[in-house]
Amino acid sequence: MDFNVKKLASDAGVFFTRAVQYTEEKLGQAEKTELDAHLENLIARADCTKNWTEKIFRQTEVLLQPNPSARIEEFFYEKLDRKIPSRTTNAELLGQYMQDAAKDFGPGTPYGSTLITVGEFQRRLGAAEREFLQTSAINFLTPLRNFLEGDWKTISKERRLLENRRLDLDVCKARLKKAKLAEAKAAAAPDFQETRPRNYVLSASASAAEHELRVAQTEFDRQAEVTRLLLEGISSTHVNHLRCLHEFAEAEVAYYAQCHKHMQDLQKELSRANGDTFPDAFAVNASTSGMSPGPAPLPTATLPGVSSPSHPPNGSNALESNTLKIEEVKPPATGTRKAKVLYDYDAADTSELSLLADELITVYTVPGMDPDWLIGERGNQKGKVPVTYLELLS
Repeated sequence: MDFNVKKLASDAGVFFTRAVQYTEEKLGQAEKTELDAHLENLIARADCTKNWTEKIFRQTEVLLQPNPSARIEEFFYEKLDRKIPSRTTNAELLGQYMQDAAKDFGPGTPYGSTLITVGEFQRRLGAAEREFLQTSAINFLTPLRNFLEGDWKTISKERRLLENRRLDLDVCKARLKKAKLAEAKAAAAPDFQETRPRNYVLSASASAAEHELRVAQTEFDRQAEVTRLLLEGISSTHVNHLRCLHEFAEAEVAYYAQCHKHMQDLQKELSRANGDTFPDAFAVNASTSGMSPGPAPLPTATLPGVSSPSHPPNGSNALESNTLKIEEVKPPATGTRKAKVLYDYDAADTSELSLLADELITVYTVPGMDPDWLIGERGNQKGKVPVTYLELLS
């Protein structure tokens, strides 16, 4: 107990002495040993590396895991040295909800089967995202964290020790300077009664101060060399982080390439399913139009979240107006369908029908029509309407 009290008192005295030193240095009342320019440059470069590495590390964490609660949970798992549980990504969860909804709606219905297809691809996207997160955490985040929590802590410890050695060196310099001044003063104004004893004491005091200064200088030089070697290792840290950055970029490229491929496959699946969903009455008549038969392209307006499309190309309207008389068009016996209007549409001429969003109209096609247009009827009104403004109902 006595030892602890003495050590505490000693540490408090050292802290107070160094606080006084810092204050006097700031006020210009005490000399300060300056580090050489090369070491100062290494320290500035190390501080810059630490600051930007920390910012990049924090922002990468936010990119990979936007949920702050999840990041806090992962932090505690790491500190407790426990394995972080695997999380279901948002895309996987959405895919699961879609597939569960399809079971209730009926997997044999057009909506249910499409939900199953889109849900499966959402789960694939989620799996690709989870793989990307795991790869990035191992190849990029972990090396940055190891530098901040390992190498940088060692460098900071040695730098604090170097600063303490510098303060000790400055104290020894000040002590020697004071002893020299006292010795010179005594030599200039000797006391004939006690000259020899006092001069002997002052000389011994100056010799002891010189010895302490040599020891402090040696310790300072040794610590400066240790710190310099650690700081020069920052260059190898940059090389390591460069390699990790390349791996992170390659993982990101692979992830987005997977997502692009999944979306292309989904588009093909929906296009293939679209041929079974829409009846032949909406396909182009090859014998009259001169085009090869095939399913009409999937209108983008039927997908939720798509903004109002631009007007479809109307270059064939002039030709159609000469051969197609709207007032003479009769609905076919079979092949008419109901359609919901997605957006307002203003007719460009008398052959077209103006539309209001959310209203229901009857639509059908006739031989020779542009595949981007249908004939729409609302009560006694009739005219051409663009397919991209409609959601065809079964």
